[in-house]
Amino acid sequence: MKQSIFSRRPRAAAWRAAMAAGVVAAAAALAWPALGANQDAVAVKPVPASSGVTTAPLAASAPAAGHDAAQADLLKRGEYLARAGDCIACHSTPNGKPFAGGLKFDTPIGAIYSTNITPDAKTGIGGWRFEDFDRAVRAGVRKNGDTLYPAMPYPSYARLSEEDVRAMYAYFSQGVAPVEQANRAVDIVWPLSMRWPLAIWRKLYAPAPKPFEPASYADPVLARGAYLVQGLGHCGACHTPRAPTMQERALGDADGSDFLAGGAAIDGWVPTSLRGEPRTGLGTWSEQEIVRFLKTGRNLHTAAFGGMTDVVDHSMQYLSDADLSAIARYLKSLPPRASGETAYAYDDAAAQALRAGDAKRPGASVYVDNCMACHRSDGRGYTRVFPALGGNPVVQGADPTSLIHVVLEGAALNGTHEAPSSFTMPPFGWRLSDQEVADVANFVRTSWGNTGSTVTAAQVAKLRRAYPGKRPDAPPGADFARPSASLTN
Repeated sequence: MKQSIFSRRPRAAAWRAAMAAGVVAAAAALAWPALGANQDAVAVKPVPASSGVTTAPLAASAPAAGHDAAQADLLKRGEYLARAGDCIACHSTPNGKPFAGGLKFDTPIGAIYSTNITPDAKTGIGGWRFEDFDRAVRAGVRKNGDTLYPAMPYPSYARLSEEDVRAMYAYFSQGVAPVEQANRAVDIVWPLSMRWPLAIWRKLYAPAPKPFEPASYADPVLARGAYLVQGLGHCGACHTPRAPTMQERALGDADGSDFLAGGAAIDGWVPTSLRGEPRTGLGTWSEQEIVRFLKTGRNLHTAAFGGMTDVVDHSMQYLSDADLSAIARYLKSLPPRASGETAYAYDDAAAQALRAGDAKRPGASVYVDNCMACHRSDGRGYTRVFPALGGNPVVQGADPTSLIHVVLEGAALNGTHEAPSSFTMPPFGWRLSDQEVADVANFVRTSWGNTGSTVTAAQVAKLRRAYPGKRPDAPPGADFARPSASLTN
């Protein structure tokens, strides 16, 4: 069971507020940021690190000949910043050309598609000036004046420095291979496809572009970490709770303790708190453990799952050790959202019972038959191979969605530069009933010192309907038994 952790509102007259309420409601639906996009964008191919900065070519780069040293450095910097922003994950499709767009984002009102950001003059951004690029990245406005869907995290990018945006513009203009691929129109019916509600949402809730202010932090390392987390990394887009009108409740630590306190489920995976909670956050993680997780997708506590695997695969593993350390220091500076959460303490009662052959507790026998070979009787797994379940923040989270989902559908952990081995957890949804999944989830949520609320079969059934998994093919000569009737009801 692979698991991972990782406004100002203008005053207005009553009539204007009444009109805006309807507009914002429409905008909220349009803006539900397709944050649950299919993120399996581009296969990761580990490449050797170079120059002490772990970057890798994102596309067929233009030859360095003809550029002076300063220009070459600018392109290299822009490439690195594009990695930090994880641009490739959304602006590419599986087996597609890098940055040519076309990735589908499902929303409650229809589908939108990422755009071509290669320098193709006909279908990409080849005809864009820097001002056009900057306005799209930091203000969320397209060259033609339309507001971008906030699947593009421009509220976070608003704090980027002009120098960094210029470097990214240079890279996307001169360091990326042009691809002629037309942008797909949205699959949203009129009138919901109109863009003007998005413009109102943007003006109400997205900050105006304003460079990050490092002076508000105690030291340059902390400031660098804050800049990466709040800006290019746009961590809050997933890990910060949202208001009913879908804006992030906080865009930085100065906005309050909602920042990075955990977000709503995205594609059936729950982004957990990146603050200092001792059980459900990063309270017990060291800076070194955070760095290792970001670089490899695994550490002593957990392993990456869901959308976080794409962040590691396409972005974090390529950042320098200095930047990863800055991110870790900044995250460790964030206190818990609320006090009172008790520290995790290991309890070996469940391990002793399992070793003695006692599997009478509900879910224990399911665990023995399906989970124990990898996660062990003591729930500690195998370091950096199969993650621990005891003390795992996701296992103990208030929302059990991620745990249910990984039992139903399994997970895959890709290799990285420094951890090239890949590991896969098989899906169990095809063979376990809703009640069995609930039982094993409750078993791991209350064993080895874990404290999690009760999971019900109804919760499992709801998630199963929302994300129907693919039943694996039977091996030659085998006939998979049908799961219990609850799966087909």
